[in-house]
Amino acid sequence: MKPDPSASQRPTLPPGLVAFVKRDCPTCGLVAPVLAELAERAALPLTVYSQDDPAFPAEVDAVDDTGLEVSWHHEIEAVPTLLRVSREGNEEARLLGWHREEWEGLTGVEGLGSELPDYRPGCGSRSVDPDLAPELAVRFGAGRLAARRVPLASLEDEMEALFERGWSDGLPMVPPTERRVLAMLEGTARSPDEVVATVPPDYADCTVEKVAINAVMAGCRPEYLPVVLAAVEAACTSEFNIHGLLATTMPVGPVLIVNGPIRKALDMNAGKNVFGQGNRANMTIGRALQLVIRNVGGGRPGEVDRATHGNPGKLSFCFPEDEEGSPWEPLSQSLGAPAGASTVTLFPGEGPRCIVDQLSRDPESLARSYAVNLRTLHHPKLILAFDCILAVGPEHSRIFHEAGWSRKQLVERLQELLVIPGAELVRGAGGIAEGAPEHARELSLPKFRPDGILLVHCGGGAGLFSAMIGGWAGGEIGSQPVWREIQD
Repeated sequence: MKPDPSASQRPTLPPGLVAFVKRDCPTCGLVAPVLAELAERAALPLTVYSQDDPAFPAEVDAVDDTGLEVSWHHEIEAVPTLLRVSREGNEEARLLGWHREEWEGLTGVEGLGSELPDYRPGCGSRSVDPDLAPELAVRFGAGRLAARRVPLASLEDEMEALFERGWSDGLPMVPPTERRVLAMLEGTARSPDEVVATVPPDYADCTVEKVAINAVMAGCRPEYLPVVLAAVEAACTSEFNIHGLLATTMPVGPVLIVNGPIRKALDMNAGKNVFGQGNRANMTIGRALQLVIRNVGGGRPGEVDRATHGNPGKLSFCFPEDEEGSPWEPLSQSLGAPAGASTVTLFPGEGPRCIVDQLSRDPESLARSYAVNLRTLHHPKLILAFDCILAVGPEHSRIFHEAGWSRKQLVERLQELLVIPGAELVRGAGGIAEGAPEHARELSLPKFRPDGILLVHCGGGAGLFSAMIGGWAGGEIGSQPVWREIQD
């Protein structure tokens, strides 16, 4: 998160030439005589801010910025930095390091530092020193945070306080201090007060800052924040219908599938144990979304969240697709996203169920294995109501790849195999009361809607396994898969 140029607490710079230096910088020592030349010869007045020693440079009178307030607010990243500032206090030009020709151009003074080398790079500003920057952000930037501060008693345990106030999902959380929230906001260029979504069931406005607070508590790194923001946006659409997903008694919650280059940038796990523990990004991104729904939207278990059994994935269920090993285009692209875009897709799903087929070596046999498993989803007699993710493992996908089957071909074949005679579906068939009304007896009906099977490629390279993730009520009456492009 960058300092807000319009912030009222930002110190103004004097008009003219403004330099930032520190004694502990060889290039700053090199240009000290040049600053004296500018003080004497330049048409514009010169002001020098010293970051570590008010007595430096000895050749000019310096302003004490050892507290780094001016440097931080004006985003000084290196020293020496030379600025030209208008009469109104607006920055007109900026130079980093020493480059004679550029300094002469900015100042209008020729023959500067004739005895010096033409160019020398500068050093890092103290205001961006990793040891100092987080504390400076709290000192000068925390005023930009709008969230209510919650004071804790001196003997109160931070971890226990989060449980006691009802913010936790049942697991320990990272306390969202100002320092941590400000660091999290560095993960996005979006303004902290921007409203990301209105979160059901309380329909509360959720800002970037509120998402960042919950991302801190979930254990996210700042670079994960853009994915969480996109997931919050997707979850709060009418198409995804997170309110209905919460209120249902079925054991479902948001399943997040990440596509595009960001998977690699965040070191997400698409391979061994893809649905399990062990990867920070996989685990915390999905958890952050769930915490936003809980803490901002009010979606708490036993209240609006009415799941009869629930499933462990309601803590967090987030994974990337193995695009590099896949024989098909990415899931997001099949749903309409641009090729190569970083996206997150939300699916209303239960926990994964393993599909075992150790013997099939041709695509028709394996497709039939998938079909008999998919038919059992929720109940073998329930049709057209629920979508499904079919997570194809690498050893199974190789069979389709070698036979030249496309994503579309596999889905179409599964749909054909999952057209079921009505006599097997009606109530009472097989001695089971559950089923379709009697008038369906003479029909043949599909298990899934035409676009109700989503293929995802993921999992470890060893093991002739795939998995299915059953959905909630599909289509306009329930929830539809929704993807969003990740902005940052």
